[in-house]
Amino acid sequence: ASDAIEAAARRTGFVKRTSKLTGKLFLALVTFGAWSDATTTLAQLAAKVTHLDEQVEVSPEAIHQRLNQRALAFLQDMLRQALAKVQAVEHVCHDGLFTDFPKVYLADSTGFALPDSLHELFPGSGGSAATAGAKIQAVWDYKNSVFGHFALTPWNIPDQRYVDTVVALAHKGVLFLFDLGYFKIKAFACIAAAGAYFLSRLNHQTTLLHTASGQVQPLALASWLTTAAGDSIEHAIFLGAQEQVACRLVAYRLPECIVNERRRLAKKKAKKKGYTPSQAHLALLAWNLFITNVPHTIWQTPIIRKVYPIRWQIELIFKSWKSYLHLASIKTKKVNPTLCYLYGRMLLVLLNYALCPQLRATLWVKKQRELSVLKLVRHFQAVADRWMHAIFQSEFVLRRFLQRTCAT
Repeated sequence: ASDAIEAAARRTGFVKRTSKLTGKLFLALVTFGAWSDATTTLAQLAAKVTHLDEQVEVSPEAIHQRLNQRALAFLQDMLRQALAKVQAVEHVCHDGLFTDFPKVYLADSTGFALPDSLHELFPGSGGSAATAGAKIQAVWDYKNSVFGHFALTPWNIPDQRYVDTVVALAHKGVLFLFDLGYFKIKAFACIAAAGAYFLSRLNHQTTLLHTASGQVQPLALASWLTTAAGDSIEHAIFLGAQEQVACRLVAYRLPECIVNERRRLAKKKAKKKGYTPSQAHLALLAWNLFITNVPHTIWQTPIIRKVYPIRWQIELIFKSWKSYLHLASIKTKKVNPTLCYLYGRMLLVLLNYALCPQLRATLWVKKQRELSVLKLVRHFQAVADRWMHAIFQSEFVLRRFLQRTCAT
């Protein structure tokens, strides 16, 4: 592994001749070295070098000078290699809900502000928000505990546009769980055409068609919901006037307290924007509405209500990044140091989650419990400096350290 790191450092021009700051040492500093504290200074990083090897001294100025375009290329190369090497553990899932799917993709993004100096490379979302900002687009395979996709993008690229990249992962039998940010009928059509499946909340403004009296006609959603006799109702529909994607529309009635709060917020928002919400829209707020092309033979109507909340696992992953991996705690001002910081953090994300599959599988087998990614990352953060020391010792020492850390 050390040889591969140094080869990448030379290939990208980060290391051109014998240097105190080797590729491996630099990689360790911008990942584990900067992890323990969200605001680790260059002086603190320089001090950590002497803790690793008393014979090597690197000044804060030397580290700062190396945070350049070649360092960025090196870290990007390392990220590509790390993504390629992370292995999956098959069939960790939730009570047999996903037996019929080889992969279960939870897709989402998380955004954060960047220094204004990056506004050309990473434009912000506009309006009163930050001038510069970035998103990490992540597709987490819940079943196999690996990232199917992981990319840094400008904040001003909407999820609804980026979903075209996400659905390129579609192949036979794969399942996608989306929130409304990724709602795009053409994307659903692509997934269905690939023999894959989707489950998403419904954008109630979408054209819905159904077969009535032998003809395909528009479905009046609010009127149809009034025919529900119990707490749930389902109907076969076609999504979109042009695409006509065949799927199931499934609705679950919500408790009155939740409905009242939803309507209060809707009226407050409408008043702020100077309009009155329609009665039809207020009626829809009494329901959770989903669309899916997973057939009834795989999921009965009550099952969908159990499946969709699993999408929140990706939100917990994002929380672990921001709370314990300090993804958004950016103190640098210039372009290259900031990007080196970000790619170092993204490598930390992958290193942490590379250990997730086996731990998750073991916990599921022994305790029938889901692994808490928040606790996992917090636990690893507490031993970040020890982890950095271990990678500069023998493979046996590193393996023993990881075994003990994972066991605890």
